[in-house]
Amino acid sequence: MIESQKPQDSILWSQEMVRRTLPKRAQDSHKGVFGTALLVAGGPDMPGAALISGLGALTSGVGKLAIGTYRETIRAIAHAAAEATYVPDALIHIANGTHSLSSYKAIACGPGTVPDALTEAAVETLLKSQAPLILDAGALSERNYGERNAPLILTPHVGEFSRISGYSKEQIAKSPESCASHYAMEHHLTVVLKGPQTTIAFPDGELFRNPTGNAALAKGGTGDMLSGMMLGMLCCHENWRHAVLNAVYLHGACADEFIKSRSPHTMLARDIAGLLPEVWKQYE
Repeated sequence: MIESQKPQDSILWSQEMVRRTLPKRAQDSHKGVFGTALLVAGGPDMPGAALISGLGALTSGVGKLAIGTYRETIRAIAHAAAEATYVPDALIHIANGTHSLSSYKAIACGPGTVPDALTEAAVETLLKSQAPLILDAGALSERNYGERNAPLILTPHVGEFSRISGYSKEQIAKSPESCASHYAMEHHLTVVLKGPQTTIAFPDGELFRNPTGNAALAKGGTGDMLSGMMLGMLCCHENWRHAVLNAVYLHGACADEFIKSRSPHTMLARDIAGLLPEVWKQYE
Protein backbone atom coordinates (compact mmCIF):
# COMPACT_ATOMS: atom_id res chain seq x y z
CA MET A 1 0.00 0.00 0.00
CA ILE A 2 1.16 3.53 -0.74
CA GLU A 3 1.73 5.01 2.70
CA SER A 4 0.59 8.51 1.77
CA GLN A 5 -2.83 7.22 0.78
CA LYS A 6 -5.51 5.89 3.10
CA PRO A 7 -8.86 4.40 2.12
CA GLN A 8 -11.79 6.73 2.52
CA ASP A 9 -15.06 5.80 4.17
CA SER A 10 -17.34 4.16 1.66
CA ILE A 11 -20.26 6.01 0.08
CA LEU A 12 -23.52 4.35 -0.91
CA TRP A 13 -24.16 4.90 -4.62
CA SER A 14 -27.83 5.86 -4.43
CA GLN A 15 -30.68 6.07 -6.89
CA GLU A 16 -30.48 9.86 -6.69
CA MET A 17 -26.84 9.68 -7.77
CA VAL A 18 -27.79 7.40 -10.66
CA ARG A 19 -30.49 9.79 -11.83
CA ARG A 20 -28.08 12.72 -11.63
CA THR A 21 -25.29 11.05 -13.58
CA LEU A 22 -26.95 8.95 -16.29
CA PRO A 23 -26.14 10.49 -19.68
CA LYS A 24 -28.62 12.10 -22.03
CA ARG A 25 -28.74 10.89 -25.63
CA ALA A 26 -28.99 13.99 -27.78
CA GLN A 27 -31.52 13.89 -30.60
CA ASP A 28 -28.87 14.85 -33.17
CA SER A 29 -26.37 12.22 -32.03
CA HIS A 30 -25.16 9.35 -34.21
CA LYS A 31 -23.32 6.09 -33.54
CA GLY A 32 -19.94 7.74 -33.99
CA VAL A 33 -20.63 10.04 -31.04
CA PHE A 34 -20.70 7.04 -28.70
CA GLY A 35 -17.79 5.27 -30.32
CA THR A 36 -16.80 1.69 -30.99
CA ALA A 37 -16.10 -0.74 -28.15
CA LEU A 38 -14.00 -3.87 -28.40
CA LEU A 39 -15.09 -6.93 -26.43
CA VAL A 40 -12.56 -9.77 -26.36
CA ALA A 41 -14.53 -12.71 -25.04
CA GLY A 42 -15.64 -16.28 -25.50
CA GLY A 43 -13.91 -19.40 -26.67
CA PRO A 44 -14.66 -22.77 -28.24
CA ASP A 45 -15.89 -24.13 -24.91
CA MET A 46 -17.59 -20.94 -23.68
CA PRO A 47 -19.16 -19.14 -26.65
CA GLY A 48 -22.06 -18.00 -24.49
CA ALA A 49 -19.83 -15.65 -22.52
CA ALA A 50 -19.19 -13.60 -25.66
CA LEU A 51 -22.90 -13.51 -26.41
CA ILE A 52 -23.98 -12.57 -22.88
CA SER A 53 -21.39 -9.84 -22.44
CA GLY A 54 -22.07 -8.66 -25.98
CA LEU A 55 -25.78 -8.27 -25.27
CA GLY A 56 -24.86 -6.33 -22.14
CA ALA A 57 -22.78 -3.88 -24.15
CA LEU A 58 -25.29 -3.54 -26.98
CA THR A 59 -28.06 -2.54 -24.57
CA SER A 60 -25.91 -0.12 -22.54
CA GLY A 61 -25.30 2.84 -24.81
CA VAL A 62 -22.45 1.77 -27.08
CA GLY A 63 -22.37 3.23 -30.59
CA LYS A 64 -20.84 0.18 -32.26
CA LEU A 65 -19.59 -3.09 -30.81
CA ALA A 66 -16.82 -5.29 -32.16
CA ILE A 67 -16.66 -8.74 -30.56
CA GLY A 68 -13.23 -10.33 -30.80
CA THR A 69 -13.47 -14.08 -30.49
CA TYR A 70 -12.70 -17.41 -32.16
CA ARG A 71 -14.12 -18.15 -35.60
CA GLU A 72 -16.19 -21.06 -34.32
CA THR A 73 -17.62 -18.80 -31.61
CA ILE A 74 -18.64 -16.24 -34.21
CA ARG A 75 -20.56 -18.92 -36.08
CA ALA A 76 -22.29 -19.92 -32.85
CA ILE A 77 -23.43 -16.47 -31.70
CA ALA A 78 -23.63 -14.10 -34.67
CA HIS A 79 -27.31 -14.75 -35.28
CA ALA A 80 -28.14 -13.79 -31.68
CA ALA A 81 -25.98 -10.64 -31.62
CA ALA A 82 -26.55 -9.48 -35.18
CA GLU A 83 -25.93 -5.82 -34.29
CA ALA A 84 -22.26 -6.48 -33.50
CA THR A 85 -19.32 -6.77 -35.87
CA TYR A 86 -16.67 -9.43 -35.28
CA VAL A 87 -12.89 -9.72 -35.11
CA PRO A 88 -11.93 -13.35 -35.83
CA ASP A 89 -9.16 -14.84 -33.67
CA ALA A 90 -8.75 -11.54 -31.86
CA LEU A 91 -6.60 -12.86 -29.01
CA ILE A 92 -3.98 -14.07 -31.47
CA HIS A 93 -3.92 -10.83 -33.46
CA ILE A 94 -3.86 -8.63 -30.36
CA ALA A 95 -1.08 -10.68 -28.79
CA ASN A 96 0.94 -10.41 -32.02
CA GLY A 97 0.30 -6.69 -32.31
CA THR A 98 -1.39 -7.13 -35.70
CA HIS A 99 -4.78 -5.69 -34.70
CA SER A 100 -4.87 -1.94 -34.21
CA LEU A 101 -6.50 -0.73 -30.99
CA SER A 102 -6.43 2.97 -31.76
CA SER A 103 -10.04 3.27 -32.96
CA TYR A 104 -11.73 1.87 -29.84
CA LYS A 105 -13.33 4.11 -27.25
CA ALA A 106 -13.30 1.36 -24.59
CA ILE A 107 -12.12 -2.26 -24.38
CA ALA A 108 -13.10 -5.26 -22.26
CA CYS A 109 -11.30 -8.59 -22.14
CA GLY A 110 -11.82 -11.85 -20.30
CA PRO A 111 -15.37 -13.24 -20.26
CA GLY A 112 -15.15 -16.86 -21.35
CA THR A 113 -11.43 -16.73 -22.12
CA VAL A 114 -8.85 -19.19 -20.81
CA PRO A 115 -6.18 -17.78 -18.46
CA ASP A 116 -3.26 -19.03 -20.54
CA ALA A 117 -0.13 -17.62 -22.18
CA LEU A 118 -2.07 -16.33 -25.19
CA THR A 119 -4.55 -14.41 -23.05
CA GLU A 120 -1.70 -13.02 -20.96
CA ALA A 121 0.16 -11.81 -24.04
CA ALA A 122 -3.00 -10.17 -25.37
CA VAL A 123 -3.62 -8.44 -22.04
CA GLU A 124 -0.06 -7.07 -22.03
CA THR A 125 -0.79 -5.48 -25.41
CA LEU A 126 -4.18 -4.17 -24.28
CA LEU A 127 -2.58 -2.52 -21.26
CA LYS A 128 -0.55 -0.37 -23.65
CA SER A 129 -3.68 0.97 -25.34
CA GLN A 130 -5.05 4.45 -24.68
CA ALA A 131 -8.64 3.33 -24.08
CA PRO A 132 -10.36 2.52 -20.78
CA LEU A 133 -9.82 -1.21 -20.20
CA ILE A 134 -11.94 -3.72 -18.27
CA LEU A 135 -10.34 -7.03 -17.28
CA ASP A 136 -12.58 -9.87 -16.12
CA ALA A 137 -12.54 -13.65 -15.65
CA GLY A 138 -9.80 -15.25 -17.77
CA ALA A 139 -7.96 -11.94 -18.14
CA LEU A 140 -7.47 -11.62 -14.37
CA SER A 141 -4.12 -12.81 -13.11
CA GLU A 142 -1.49 -11.88 -10.57
CA ARG A 143 0.66 -9.28 -12.32
CA ASN A 144 2.33 -5.93 -11.80
CA TYR A 145 0.54 -3.00 -13.38
CA GLY A 146 2.18 0.21 -14.45
CA GLU A 147 0.23 3.43 -14.37
CA ARG A 148 -1.89 3.97 -17.48
CA ASN A 149 -3.14 7.22 -18.95
CA ALA A 150 -6.58 5.61 -19.30
CA PRO A 151 -8.63 3.85 -16.61
CA LEU A 152 -7.99 0.21 -15.79
CA ILE A 153 -10.91 -1.64 -14.19
CA LEU A 154 -10.78 -5.15 -12.71
CA THR A 155 -14.07 -6.96 -12.00
CA PRO A 156 -13.27 -10.01 -9.83
CA HIS A 157 -15.51 -12.02 -7.57
CA VAL A 158 -14.07 -13.00 -4.18
CA GLY A 159 -12.31 -16.13 -5.42
CA GLU A 160 -10.67 -14.32 -8.32
CA PHE A 161 -9.68 -11.40 -6.11
CA SER A 162 -8.06 -13.74 -3.62
CA ARG A 163 -6.08 -15.38 -6.41
CA ILE A 164 -4.73 -12.14 -7.88
CA SER A 165 -4.26 -10.13 -4.68
CA GLY A 166 -2.87 -12.61 -2.17
CA TYR A 167 -5.60 -11.80 0.36
CA SER A 168 -7.33 -14.90 1.70
CA LYS A 169 -11.03 -15.38 1.08
CA GLU A 170 -11.54 -14.99 4.82
CA GLN A 171 -9.75 -11.64 4.84
CA ILE A 172 -11.82 -10.42 1.91
CA ALA A 173 -15.08 -11.61 3.47
CA LYS A 174 -14.22 -9.84 6.71
CA SER A 175 -13.00 -6.56 5.19
CA PRO A 176 -13.96 -6.34 1.50
CA GLU A 177 -13.79 -2.56 1.34
CA SER A 178 -10.37 -2.33 2.94
CA CYS A 179 -8.89 -5.12 0.80
CA ALA A 180 -10.30 -3.71 -2.45
CA SER A 181 -9.24 -0.16 -1.67
CA HIS A 182 -5.69 -1.06 -0.62
CA TYR A 183 -5.21 -3.11 -3.79
CA ALA A 184 -6.70 -0.38 -6.01
CA MET A 185 -4.40 2.29 -4.60
CA GLU A 186 -1.31 0.11 -4.64
CA HIS A 187 -1.77 -0.89 -8.28
CA HIS A 188 -3.25 2.39 -9.59
CA LEU A 189 -6.46 0.82 -10.84
CA THR A 190 -10.15 0.36 -10.06
CA VAL A 191 -11.49 -2.77 -8.37
CA VAL A 192 -15.13 -3.79 -8.74
CA LEU A 193 -15.30 -6.53 -6.11
CA LYS A 194 -18.48 -8.42 -6.88
CA GLY A 195 -20.57 -9.78 -4.02
CA PRO A 196 -23.80 -9.34 -2.06
CA GLN A 197 -23.01 -5.62 -1.79
CA THR A 198 -20.50 -4.94 -4.54
CA THR A 199 -17.56 -2.72 -3.58
CA ILE A 200 -16.13 -0.22 -6.07
CA ALA A 201 -12.66 1.04 -5.13
CA PHE A 202 -10.96 3.74 -7.19
CA PRO A 203 -7.19 4.31 -7.34
CA ASP A 204 -7.30 7.59 -5.39
CA GLY A 205 -8.98 5.94 -2.39
CA GLU A 206 -12.54 6.91 -3.31
CA LEU A 207 -14.75 4.02 -2.25
CA PHE A 208 -18.38 3.13 -2.98
CA ARG A 209 -20.75 0.31 -2.14
CA ASN A 210 -23.69 -0.74 -4.27
CA PRO A 211 -27.15 -1.27 -2.74
CA THR A 212 -28.84 -3.18 -5.57
CA GLY A 213 -28.92 -6.87 -6.43
CA ASN A 214 -29.99 -10.14 -4.84
CA ALA A 215 -29.41 -13.88 -4.90
CA ALA A 216 -30.77 -14.16 -8.44
CA LEU A 217 -27.32 -12.96 -9.53
CA ALA A 218 -25.68 -16.06 -8.01
CA LYS A 219 -25.55 -17.79 -11.37
CA GLY A 220 -23.05 -18.26 -14.18
CA GLY A 221 -22.96 -15.51 -16.77
CA THR A 222 -24.12 -12.59 -14.65
CA GLY A 223 -20.56 -11.35 -14.27
CA ASP A 224 -20.12 -11.50 -18.06
CA MET A 225 -23.26 -9.39 -18.38
CA LEU A 226 -21.84 -6.81 -15.97
CA SER A 227 -18.60 -6.53 -17.92
CA GLY A 228 -20.56 -5.94 -21.11
CA MET A 229 -22.82 -3.36 -19.50
CA MET A 230 -19.83 -1.52 -18.09
CA LEU A 231 -18.17 -1.52 -21.52
CA GLY A 232 -21.24 0.00 -23.14
CA MET A 233 -21.64 2.61 -20.44
CA LEU A 234 -18.01 3.69 -20.75
CA CYS A 235 -18.90 4.67 -24.31
CA CYS A 236 -21.91 6.84 -23.48
CA HIS A 237 -20.85 8.44 -20.17
CA GLU A 238 -18.54 11.44 -20.15
CA ASN A 239 -17.32 10.54 -16.65
CA TRP A 240 -15.85 7.04 -16.63
CA ARG A 241 -16.37 6.63 -12.88
CA HIS A 242 -20.07 7.26 -13.29
CA ALA A 243 -20.12 4.60 -16.03
CA VAL A 244 -18.63 2.02 -13.67
CA LEU A 245 -20.92 2.89 -10.78
CA ASN A 246 -24.08 3.07 -12.88
CA ALA A 247 -23.34 -0.24 -14.59
CA VAL A 248 -23.04 -1.98 -11.23
CA TYR A 249 -26.17 -0.28 -9.91
CA LEU A 250 -28.40 -1.00 -12.92
CA HIS A 251 -27.11 -4.57 -13.19
CA GLY A 252 -28.34 -5.19 -9.65
CA ALA A 253 -31.51 -3.19 -10.21
CA CYS A 254 -32.45 -5.51 -13.09
CA ALA A 255 -32.16 -8.49 -10.74
CA ASP A 256 -34.32 -6.64 -8.20
CA GLU A 257 -36.93 -6.03 -10.89
CA PHE A 258 -36.87 -9.71 -11.89
CA ILE A 259 -37.74 -11.04 -8.42
CA LYS A 260 -40.76 -8.75 -8.07
CA SER A 261 -42.72 -11.29 -10.07
CA ARG A 262 -40.44 -14.32 -10.47
CA SER A 263 -38.36 -16.66 -8.36
CA PRO A 264 -34.66 -15.74 -7.99
CA HIS A 265 -33.87 -19.38 -8.75
CA THR A 266 -35.02 -18.94 -12.34
CA MET A 267 -33.21 -15.85 -13.64
CA LEU A 268 -30.78 -16.26 -16.50
CA ALA A 269 -27.94 -13.82 -17.15
CA ARG A 270 -29.49 -12.87 -20.49
CA ASP A 271 -32.68 -11.81 -18.66
CA ILE A 272 -30.76 -8.78 -17.38
CA ALA A 273 -30.34 -7.44 -20.92
CA GLY A 274 -34.05 -7.94 -21.49
CA LEU A 275 -34.95 -6.01 -18.34
CA LEU A 276 -32.40 -3.20 -18.71
CA PRO A 277 -34.37 -0.98 -21.14
CA GLU A 278 -37.31 -0.77 -18.71
CA VAL A 279 -35.16 -0.42 -15.60
CA TRP A 280 -32.88 2.24 -17.11
CA LYS A 281 -35.93 4.27 -18.14
CA GLN A 282 -37.05 4.42 -14.51
CA TYR A 283 -33.95 6.47 -13.66
CA GLU A 284 -34.06 8.96 -16.54
